[in-house]
Amino acid sequence: MRVPLSWLREYAPVPADASAEDVMATLVKVGLEEEAVHRPTDELTGPIVVGQVLSMEPETHSNGKTVNWCQVRVVPEGQEQTLTGKGIEASGVQGIICGAHNFKPGDKVVVTLPGAVLPGGFAITARKTYGHKSAGMIASVAELGMADEAEGILVLSSLGLDPELGTDAVELLGLDDQAAEVNVTPDRGYGFSIRGIAREYCHATGNNFEDFVLQLAAKAPAANASGWPVTLTDAAPIHGKAGATRFVARTVSGVDASAPTPVWMASRLRLAGIRFVSLPVDISNYVMLETGQPLHFYDADKLTGGITVRRAVAGEKLTTLDGKERDLQLEDLLITDESGPIGLAGVMGGASTEVSDSSTRILIEAARFDEVSIARTARRHKLSSEASKRFERGVDPQIQAAAAQRAVDLLVELAGATVDEGVTDTGTAFEPVVIDLPATYTAGRIGIDYSQQQIVGALEQIGATVETGTEGYRVTVPSWRPDLTDKEDLTEEVARLVGYDLIPSTLPVAPPGRGYTLEQTLRRRVLNALATSGMTEVFAYPFVSDQANNLWASPLAGETVDSIRLANPISSAQGWMRRSLLPGLTEVLSRNLSRGFKNLAIYETGSVFIPGIKLGSDSIPGLGVKPADEVLADLNAGIPDQPRHIAGLFAGAEQEEAPGVSARAFDWRDALDAVLLVADAAGVQLALENGEHQAFHPGRTAVFKDASGQVIAYAGELHPKLLSELNLPERTCAFELNFTALLGQAGEAVQAAPISGYPAATQDVALVVDADLPAAEVAAVLAEGAGELLEEVRVFDDYRGTGIEEGKKSLAFALRFRASDRTLTADEASAAREAGVALAAERLGAVQRI
Repeated sequence: MRVPLSWLREYAPVPADASAEDVMATLVKVGLEEEAVHRPTDELTGPIVVGQVLSMEPETHSNGKTVNWCQVRVVPEGQEQTLTGKGIEASGVQGIICGAHNFKPGDKVVVTLPGAVLPGGFAITARKTYGHKSAGMIASVAELGMADEAEGILVLSSLGLDPELGTDAVELLGLDDQAAEVNVTPDRGYGFSIRGIAREYCHATGNNFEDFVLQLAAKAPAANASGWPVTLTDAAPIHGKAGATRFVARTVSGVDASAPTPVWMASRLRLAGIRFVSLPVDISNYVMLETGQPLHFYDADKLTGGITVRRAVAGEKLTTLDGKERDLQLEDLLITDESGPIGLAGVMGGASTEVSDSSTRILIEAARFDEVSIARTARRHKLSSEASKRFERGVDPQIQAAAAQRAVDLLVELAGATVDEGVTDTGTAFEPVVIDLPATYTAGRIGIDYSQQQIVGALEQIGATVETGTEGYRVTVPSWRPDLTDKEDLTEEVARLVGYDLIPSTLPVAPPGRGYTLEQTLRRRVLNALATSGMTEVFAYPFVSDQANNLWASPLAGETVDSIRLANPISSAQGWMRRSLLPGLTEVLSRNLSRGFKNLAIYETGSVFIPGIKLGSDSIPGLGVKPADEVLADLNAGIPDQPRHIAGLFAGAEQEEAPGVSARAFDWRDALDAVLLVADAAGVQLALENGEHQAFHPGRTAVFKDASGQVIAYAGELHPKLLSELNLPERTCAFELNFTALLGQAGEAVQAAPISGYPAATQDVALVVDADLPAAEVAAVLAEGAGELLEEVRVFDDYRGTGIEEGKKSLAFALRFRASDRTLTADEASAAREAGVALAAERLGAVQRI
């Protein structure tokens, strides 16, 4: 919210010499956040004065452009020029070249004299151009920073101004004002108005706020039978709340819609970030910014019959003020007359009833619409407006008559309007929220023993009515604070207004005997292990395409996996929740490669989303009441399974060639090692086998299984065809592991075995087995047969050649034996080895190779 200081001073005691920075520093005390300062004079310096065109001589030059050689008087006739500087004529008449043609001799204009600086650092100097010495510039509103663009120069009579020559144009046009911009949080919609900010400023400075809205409300006439007919209906209220709860309508006649917007109003609107359009539109925006109540003006002569507020019906369309035809949805709240829809309630009006320069009769709408209804409509049509921003945060339900009265007064004053007798005010009566605040609750929550005077004073300061009792306070919340719904909110208001700086800073003492859970401990251990191994953690978006889910989440080509589709995706190409982390990781890898990083080892941990039998729930529980157990169970049943995965990618080289060092490219072994590293850090044993996956290279893919045979991970080199399609380097390797399933296999703690002080005995054995038998399975059987004396078994050779029959292979294992209480003899080691060989022969048909 941008707050022009001249406007704020009308309703709050802001010192005359206070800057925007001073105002923001004051508002910060009551919890508002400072955003920016808007001060035209930071980029605009004089001399900039009012001048009058004495003559203009059109000249067409060789480039085909026609310019005007003008003589412009910048001091009253008969007076001397008091300004000095290079290029400023003592006679008070400046010769100026001007390319615009929308003015004539006698017009009063804004002249930037030599020495002035315009926005963008554009310095004005006397210079020779088009055969003349041009000493100054006749300015447009764009050049003065008053608008983004302009058609010609600014003629002051178009603003209804006839100032004396030589008048300071910066002050005349309100360019010497400044605005403080503060961030208004969604729960404090009242802050989207000068009224709300003035109230907060008074809170911060300890002054009483005199609410000007009360005076307007007292002045507003009561509804009568001659008012414009208005009907409020809602056949499908959202969450049981009617879309419109109040509608005030006033009419005025004899409006001069072409009258200029006064400079003071245009200046304030500009500083507040609102462009000035026409007098009626500017008045409606001005009242909205001042009171916080959005208004809409209709050309009353374009209306057909009475107004009805209702939900849209199937097939209806509406052309809004921005010229776009919109297909209306059943949930849209509409303003209609007998001709059909004439506006999206609380968002934007329709083009058919727009007020134009020829309009003479205006119907003023000041209504109260439901927050959720307006928010949904604005998002559905991607049409965020100043009005919708206020309605979706909550508008004071008792301000409509006052805001309409303010608009009527301004139309009478500035547009020569006549007030019609008819007044409409229909809707449901406002019922204030009443909250019981226990006497000791605030002190218990904040940690300060507030006095009764402080509590009552703070609550009355925000406009609440407080009744004091023996057990606490009964607080009636003011209508402009819909965010105050319970005693916690009131407690926060007391802390805010008494002062956040009074709250003591006390570090909480952690209760003894607590720490990370086993899952948290293992998760940190695993992620630290990957990071210390040289990999870099990254984060990717969880939104992917349906094709990506089918590719990465299923090992079988052509299989379709169930995925969760987003209702309102950021991109239609990425409209599903991920079933695998690798689609996002490949995008991260591609982006980094395109930025010149050749050697990458990245990993990510995050959730994947697997739909169950049921997704979502049939209805949403109401607010303010804890849902029943069966309702909560139904909600939980509709939540998809979200196991956590870990995935990684390797591309390029682990070690580039250097003096004395050979290059080593990443390969499939790095992907396998990463999975084994994760399993080792979690204290889980995994079995490794050859595997297949449609996204991985056939023959260079491994699967990892747990003790029950469940597949936990895939690792290996990605398929060459896929790498080509993704434009990724050859031999890029990957792994993905079901981290949740892995942690489910982890025990409480891994018990370290004692280290034996006795020497080891080593022996080798070679076994001929079937060619398709995994070496890990043979090693496991050897270990089982050898018993507890076997400390380690490791395969070191796989031979398939001369001397080995077809369909067989020779696996050579290095065996290490050790006892914890003695030095083993060669016979003991040999006996253990032979026991292992015997079991392998029995179970696997292995034959010892001599």
